[in-house]
Amino acid sequence: MDMLNGEEIAEARLADWRKLAQGLHARYLVDDFGAGARFVTAVGEAGDALGHHPSVSIGKGYVDLKMVSADAIYRDDEGTERVVEWVTQQDIDLARRITEIAADHDIDADPASVSVIELGLDTAHSATIAPVWAALLTGNAEAQGHGSPSDEIRDATGRVPNLWFGDAGEHGTPSQRFHVEIYVAPEVAEQRIAAAVAAGGTVVDDSIAPSLTVIADQDGNTGVLCVAESPMRSTS
Repeated sequence: MDMLNGEEIAEARLADWRKLAQGLHARYLVDDFGAGARFVTAVGEAGDALGHHPSVSIGKGYVDLKMVSADAIYRDDEGTERVVEWVTQQDIDLARRITEIAADHDIDADPASVSVIELGLDTAHSATIAPVWAALLTGNAEAQGHGSPSDEIRDATGRVPNLWFGDAGEHGTPSQRFHVEIYVAPEVAEQRIAAAVAAGGTVVDDSIAPSLTVIADQDGNTGVLCVAESPMRSTS
């Protein structure tokens, strides 16, 4: 099934969900574990009917859901196809059904609270070093290149964050190569940046904000705040 672009995801107008990194994410607030388990059971039945299921995490007072297709089709400018992990129409369809289920269970969504952490490593030798990091992070040196046309490390079970490689030249002197990428809902991005600056951080690059904002701590270590276009963006 074809991957959807940002415009197509936005046009779906998914009130409970936010597009972070490769997938759709939602957090639903529940009174107790039993309520969360009953909600997840209903979600599972809906997934059975559609032949597709979300990733689920239950904690005290919440149920987190992630919708993504592991077999989305990406086509480059030459028409070459590649299987990637991304949002497809089946994710949109199930996300809408889950929103209906939440309403039936009188469960509220908290879309502003969703977040995803990924890792970035700047290197001139991604193809060479990727198997080492794949083995360290997942136990499988072949766990790379499954989500995009690159050497990124991706654990199919979601145990560890994805590791992406950024292009970098040879470093003559030591410099930071690892950085954290924090994906947040669009409506909280400004507050998150302001909080980091108030805590002593510095915005060092906002040239393509709000998509990416690079923030440095007092020692010069950088992190990247990432924002995808909201699925609830108005199409008028």
